[in-house]
Amino acid sequence: MYQLGSFVEMKKPHACTIKATGKKANEWEVTRLGADIKIRCTNCDHVVMMSRHDFEKKLKKVL
Repeated sequence: MYQLGSFVEMKKPHACTIKATGKKANEWEVTRLGADIKIRCTNCDHVVMMSRHDFEKKLKKVL
């Protein structure tokens, strides 16, 4: 299960690319928990906030 500060992988990668490999970034850090969940891309620091229901549907695995 995920908690504050956990790193997660989503089903779809983020649009930013990792410069070293050229692949899409897909690692996010959980920065807020509650009815809504806020995650931050570990590559470009983009922040996304979504409902817990949407987050759990889009979650692939906890790293």
